[in-house]
Order: sequence, then structure tokens, then C-alpha cells
Amino acid sequence: MNTQVAIIGAGPSGLLLGQLLAIQGIDSVILERVSGDYVLGRIRAGILERGLVDLVREAGVAERMDREGEVHEGFEISIDGQCAHIDLRALTGGKTVLCYGQTEITRDLMQARSKAGLSTYYEAADVALHDVQSERPWVTFARGDRRYRLNCDYIAGCDGFHGVSRKTIPEDKRTEYEKVYPFGWLGLLSDTPPVADELIYCKSERGFALASRRSATRSRYYLQVPLTDRVENWSDEAFWQELKRRLPATAADKLVTGASLEKSIAPLRSFVCEPMQYGRLFLVGDAAHIVPPTGAKGLNLAASDVAVLYQILTRVYRENDSTCTSRYSEIALRRVWHGERFSWWMSNMLHDFNGYEISGMGDSSFERFMNSELDYYLNSEEGRKVIANQYVGLPFQSLE
Repeated sequence: MNTQVAIIGAGPSGLLLGQLLAIQGIDSVILERVSGDYVLGRIRAGILERGLVDLVREAGVAERMDREGEVHEGFEISIDGQCAHIDLRALTGGKTVLCYGQTEITRDLMQARSKAGLSTYYEAADVALHDVQSERPWVTFARGDRRYRLNCDYIAGCDGFHGVSRKTIPEDKRTEYEKVYPFGWLGLLSDTPPVADELIYCKSERGFALASRRSATRSRYYLQVPLTDRVENWSDEAFWQELKRRLPATAADKLVTGASLEKSIAPLRSFVCEPMQYGRLFLVGDAAHIVPPTGAKGLNLAASDVAVLYQILTRVYRENDSTCTSRYSEIALRRVWHGERFSWWMSNMLHDFNGYEISGMGDSSFERFMNSELDYYLNSEEGRKVIANQYVGLPFQSLE
């Protein structure tokens, strides 16, 4: 088989890139190691920056997002029950974010790709990338008892942290930066009305919590838990009881409980791989970087990678200019590190680190530093502006 761009991974970043390329008449084939149903079963965040919203619209798949997505003009940060409001629209000159589930974006993109008759191979096993530094790389994979070879011009590695793409780059050619947090987030999804119209980030003596939402009738809640906890040890009743203890009283009084639709524990880590390209292989999204979810940056950083690569490949095929391909890593990493820093900073400020070993300082001094950060940033307009402008998202990087 032959194509112009081989895309490894049918998550939202791979599907979005494929859809954007198709609009420009650029052919792509997507390979995904699991089934489409499995991809849709992944429950992820749903706070979209304006840059991502604009990309989805440019890709022509925004009809349901624009109809069902909720514009969020702010959010709350609760410290031991005392709430500070971050007014995004007022603090950023009118910018907002959109609440629309990542799973729903993925579903919309899948349906659009299928309707257009674009090639996607689910349950592609033994995917391997070859000759990625040559002018004609190729990919091999298996489906059932058949093996395939896919010839291409470029490869977009959108296959996540555990995928094959990053591992194709020799270890001595890449540098990886990683911080693993000593706790995780226990998340619960339920068909219950959210406690508030906006998200509430909570710091309490019992640990961090987040009251999030997917719609007016579907809620997503999170609790900070030790990495040693197991999902099966948390009944729905135990989750709801603990959440009430961490929410501010006004929110706890409004909490409507119900059966969980999904429950899982996600570890927290910060991770960046440099460079994000090797020959004609480009790493996109989680294949190159991971952020803790505290700053709602994961999907949005992946989208900024897609935006840069989309610009590059469009110029390659429409203007016959391949010199720009060498700039991908430099441009993408500039925004990646801003997102990593903000997510790390928010995580440090809002989580409970008591009882965990913190490099270079004791628990009490670290806690005092973070309390001082919160006091300044939440109680001054300048501080709230910093949080708001980072939260709505920095501008996407451009080739120009």
C-alpha cells in the first residue's frame, strides 16, 4: 500500500490530523492497535482551548461540538472551603474555554473519517516503522493472519506514551525528562447533574478534589489518592462520601450521587521527549509529552502539535517546500514546555504532599511555599490574570 502520510494512532490527535490533511487533498492512512470501540471507551478530560476549537471547526467536524459544548467563562479554586473565582472572560479580555468531552471529539472525527471513506486500520498488530531517516520510510503491520507494508513520505506518531513511535528513535538520539508524582487521580463518571456550572478545583486537608462536568446531566469527579489504592477498593458510596468532605460546603450540599458509569485511577506524571522528530518521523501528543491533568492541558497540547505539523505538511505538498520540516520540534516544544510548567505549577499548589518525599526540601517548607503561591496568585488581580491567561491557552505557534 502507498500513502503520503502514515498516522500511527487513532486517538483524537491522529484523527484530527488526518481530517485536516484530507481537506488539503493530502492522503493519509491511520493504523490503530486496538478496536474503535476500545478507543471510544477511554474516558478523558474535556476542557478545550480556543485553538483546539478552531482546529475542529477547520476540520469540518464541529457541528455537534458547537451545538452541545458548553462555554465556560471561569472556574473556582477552593482552599479549605474558601472559594476564589477565576473570571476567564474578564481577566483575559474576553477569552473562554469550551467544555466538550474528548470522547465526543473522537467519536465525531471517527464518523467523519468513515463517511469520507478514508483508510483506517483498527486492531493493527506488530506495527513497526522502517527507514524513517530516508526519503521513503515505510511501516509494517499485521491484521489477522495477513501482513502489510505501507509506503509513505512521512510518519506522524500519534500513538501515545506506550506506543512504538517514540521507541523508534534510538535512545542515544533522544533525551527524556520525567517527573512521576507520588499519587494519582481516582475518577468517577456519573449521569448526575454537576454541583456547579463551572469547574471547582479543591485543596483540602484531606487532599485534592476536582468537580468537573461533561454536560448538564453528566458529571466527572476526581479525588487525589495514593498510587497504592485500587479501584475495586473504592465503592461508589465511599467515593461520594470522601468527595463531600473535600468540596466546599455550598457545593457539597448540592451534590447529587448515583451509580458510576466508569471509575479508574490515573497516575500523574510530567514527561517530555526531545527532539519530537527524527528524520521523517514526527511525534505528536502523548507520544512526546505527558502532563498531569490539573491544568487541563493534555489534549490541548496535542492539538497544538497537530496545528504545527498540519502547517508543515500543507506547505510541503502545496508549495513543494520541504525545508520547513526541520522546524517541527523547535516550534512544537516551545509551547509544550509552557504547558508542562503550568500543569506542574498547578499540581504543586493544589495537591497535598504531606507524607511524601519531596526532593530538596521537607514537607513543611514545601507546603509553606505553595501556600504563599496561592495567597499571592488568588488574592491579587495580577496573579489571577496569570492563571487565567495560561488556562485559556497561549496562542498556537506558527511557521511564520
